[in-house]
Amino acid sequence: MKKTSFISVISYEKNEENKGSVEFQVFCFTNKIRRLTSHLELHKKDYSSQRGLRKILGKRQRVLAYLSKKNGIRYKELISRLNIRELKTR
Repeated sequence: MKKTSFISVISYEKNEENKGSVEFQVFCFTNKIRRLTSHLELHKKDYSSQRGLRKILGKRQRVLAYLSKKNGIRYKELISRLNIRELKTR
């Protein structure tokens, strides 16, 4: 499994103070998603991990939708930092 360093995106000092922030939650969800994706590339029939991945994707999507409604500037900045796609608007 390839290790990536997303830790530099958001500093440790900031995280220790504000672990409940929207940015930190999305950051953690994104790390979990990337780990599960690399796991599923090796183990294609691991259906419980697929289910867990879908649940985490849904959680991240809901948190990002909340952030885009509350503060669009922080939303755009976070998406560009983590290199993830924007939400689909309905």
